[in-house]
Amino acid sequence: MKNNDKIHSIRFEISLMFITIMVGTFVISLFVNLVFMERFYIKNKKEAIIAAYRSIAQAIGNGDIASEEFDEEISHICERYDIEIIVLDADSKTVKTSSNNPELLAKILWENMINPSSDDRVIADRTVIDYGDDYTLQVDVDRGTGRQYMEMWGIVGNGNLVLVRATMESIKDNVTISNTFMVYVAIIAIVVGSVLILYICKKVTDPIEKLTQISDEMKKLNFEAKYVAENEYKNELDILGQNMNELSETLEKNIKELKSANIALKKDIARKEEIDEMRKEFLSNVSHELKTPIALIQGYAEGLKEGINDDEESRNFYCEVIMDESSKMNIMVKKLLTLNQLEFGNDSANMERFDIVELVRNYVKSASMLAKQKDVTVNFGEYPPIFVWGDEFKIEEVLMNYYSNALNHISGEKIIEIRLTLNDNHVRVSVFNTGEPIPEDSIGHIWEKFYKVDKARTREYGGSGVGLSIVKAIMEGMHQDYGVINYDNGVEFYFELETK
Repeated sequence: MKNNDKIHSIRFEISLMFITIMVGTFVISLFVNLVFMERFYIKNKKEAIIAAYRSIAQAIGNGDIASEEFDEEISHICERYDIEIIVLDADSKTVKTSSNNPELLAKILWENMINPSSDDRVIADRTVIDYGDDYTLQVDVDRGTGRQYMEMWGIVGNGNLVLVRATMESIKDNVTISNTFMVYVAIIAIVVGSVLILYICKKVTDPIEKLTQISDEMKKLNFEAKYVAENEYKNELDILGQNMNELSETLEKNIKELKSANIALKKDIARKEEIDEMRKEFLSNVSHELKTPIALIQGYAEGLKEGINDDEESRNFYCEVIMDESSKMNIMVKKLLTLNQLEFGNDSANMERFDIVELVRNYVKSASMLAKQKDVTVNFGEYPPIFVWGDEFKIEEVLMNYYSNALNHISGEKIIEIRLTLNDNHVRVSVFNTGEPIPEDSIGHIWEKFYKVDKARTREYGGSGVGLSIVKAIMEGMHQDYGVINYDNGVEFYFELETK
C-alpha cells in the first residue's frame, strides 16, 4: 500500500459500485415516472373510457341496458377507473347514470350536441383527442373550477345520447402520490441497501484483506502470518488462503536452506582465504627462519671445501656447526609440519580418557636428564589419579613445549614447578619457572608463529618460535583454555582439560 497512494480498498470500490448502481436505478425509475407515468395513466384512462363507451353502445344495441349484468359491469368499470356515465334516450330522459349529479352531465352532453367541435378540434375550453362517426373524445376544462375532464360522447342505437366522463385531476394526483411514495421508498431502500451492501462487502472482502496482509508480511520475508478460514465450508478465497499458507511454508523452507547454504559458502570462502593467507605467511616465515641456518651451513661447507683451516680442530668445529644447524633445521621443519597439520585441520584430536597425573610424572621422569644438565630443580607434588578427556599424545606435546620453554628461559633460583588444580569439571595443569617476566607488549604475540621475545637468546638455544603456536593449535582444536601469567619472580604457562 505504501508504494502506491492511488490504491483504494476493494471494499470501498465494491460498495461504491453497488450503491451507485442502486441510486442510479432509483433515479432512472423516478425520471421515467415523472416523464411517462402521467401519459401512461392518461392512456389507461382513455382506454377505460373507450371500453365503457363501447360496452354501453353494445348493451343498447342488444337491448341489455336495463339488465342487472350490465349494471354490474358498468359499476365495476366506473369504480375501477373513477369515471362517470349518463345515457339519455331520444326524449332526453335519463336511461342510465352513475353520477350523483345527472343534471350536470345531461347539461354537458347537450352543450356538446348543440355546439360540436369544428375541424380545428378546439372550441372554447375543449380539445378533441379523437373522434369518429358515432363518438367524440375530448379534454374539457370546467370554466367554474378550472378542472380538466376527459369526455367521450356520441349517439348510439336509436338516438340514445351517451356521455362517459373522468376527471384528469385524479390522474395527476395519482402520479404525484406515486412519485412521492417512490422517493420515500428510494430513500429508505438506499439507506437500508447501503448498510446491507457495506455489511456484505465486509464479509466478502475480509478474507481478501487478510490475504493482502499475509502477502505484505511475505514480501517482508515474515512467514509467521497464516490464513485461517472462518467458515467450515471452503470457498475459492479459503482455497487461495490455504495455497498461500503452503507457499509461505515452502518459501520459508527454501529461504532457510539458501541462508544455510550462504553461511556455509561464506565460511568456505573465509576458510579458503584464511588458508591462502596462512600458506603465504607459512612460506614467508619458513623462508626467513631457514635463511640463517642455510647460510651458515653453506658458508662452513664452502670453508671446508676450500681448506681454509687445515688443522683437525678447525675442521671438527666446522663440521659441528654444520651438524648443529642441520639438526635445528630438522627440528624446526618437523614442528612446522606438525603445526601445519593442526592449523589446516588435517590432524583431528583422538579424544580418550587418561590419567593426567601419570602422564606428567612419566614426562618429568623422562626429561630429568635435561634438568640436571642445566642444574634445574623440578617440583611436582603428590596427587591422586585425575582422569581427564583429551588426546593423550597431543597433551604430552603441549607439556613438552611448556617444559622446554621453561628450561630455555629459566634463571634466578632455577626452579620449575608443575601444579595440578581442580576446579569444578576441569583440571588446570600449570608449568612455572623462575626468571624474568615476559614484557607486557609481547604477551599478546607469544602464541604467533616465529615470534621471539629475545631473538638473541632464542638463537642461542636453537628455538624456532613455533612451540607455543603448536600449543595454541592443539588446545583450540580441543576447545580448551590455555594461557600465560606473569609473576615478579617468573612466568607460569597453563592449559585446562575436562574431567567429565
